Amino acid sequence: MQREIAGLFAALDRSGCQFRRNGRWYGATRAHAHLQRKYDYLVAHARVPDAETFITLAATRSSLSGRAYAVRCAGAAEVPSATWFRRELARLRARP
Repeated sequence: MQREIAGLFAALDRSGCQFRRNGRWYGATRAHAHLQRKYDYLVAHARVPDAETFITLAATRSSLSGRAYAVRCAGAAEVPSATWFRRELARLRARP
């Protein structure tokens, strides 16, 4: 589980994509830092049994406003962050 989540963070860092949170766009580095804080909180409260739960609880929407996060990458349409992270998780799991 930790390796998969680390892989998701690495994919975000390499992506060059932007991350929308509460109506503002942020680069991958700021998005990573924000999601890392949320992940650390969830781990401290034993609420992350797997990568899917991390995506659902930390990488999908704002805990404060409830607004959904989004990701936009060069040459691609904006997608909900949950979609982007689930695609990346599938790619990680498909690797030998």
